Amino acid sequence: MNTRFSCVGCGKCCNDHHVPLTLGEARQWALDGGQVIVLVEGFLSNGLGLPAEQREHAERRSCVVPSGNAQAHVAITFAAYNVGPCRNLDEDQLCRIYERRPLVCRIYPMEINPHIPLNPAIKECPPESWEKGPELIVGGELVDLELAELIQRSRQADRDDIHSKQAICQLLGIHTTALKGDGFTAYLPDMAALAEAIERVQAQPLAAPASEWLFHVSGADIAGQVQDAGAQVVTEAPLTYAFISLRAA
Repeated sequence: MNTRFSCVGCGKCCNDHHVPLTLGEARQWALDGGQVIVLVEGFLSNGLGLPAEQREHAERRSCVVPSGNAQAHVAITFAAYNVGPCRNLDEDQLCRIYERRPLVCRIYPMEINPHIPLNPAIKECPPESWEKGPELIVGGELVDLELAELIQRSRQADRDDIHSKQAICQLLGIHTTALKGDGFTAYLPDMAALAEAIERVQAQPLAAPASEWLFHVSGADIAGQVQDAGAQVVTEAPLTYAFISLRAA
């Protein structure tokens, strides 16, 4: 099945969406007065928390850190925190920073994760967005070469930035992750401190080894699996972050 797409400027994708940012974009977003949320998920070296078919992609965008007697792989996302309309939308639902908008905004509606296919049914774009415009996907393949290049740039930035993100988290005292598939830990750091940490790490990467990470999980059954693998599980209620559960109720 072929897919066409043409943006109609409804602004729905600019409401209530946390937009993943590169390090440079995160620093600029913070300096511009926006809020950046830090989302963390991880899996263990024995494969706990990770479907086998996703391992290559997940490992390339994660950083190896210690957790108890185990090695954990943490993936860290810096995202523009948008509750309600994006702060850069004007009264006509148009982007005030269109020429320097984040990379992920340029990629929409395509997915960055190679394991998630584009599904128009779950997008908020109105039906007319998919009824006209240039062909986006033909025979299951993305045919927009400029868009394909942007997606590769985004994936590469995700891989290139991960060690810097871990160092920034270390400076900010962030060291608790969720188990991939079980949830995310979500932090809303002070923006001046975040911008300063990004600047410091980009100027000179930290030489210190990674601090130990803990896992926050949704239940005793998953906690047992994590502990059996040798990793550390947090035992106190979170004070500096929120746990976003992905587990079915």
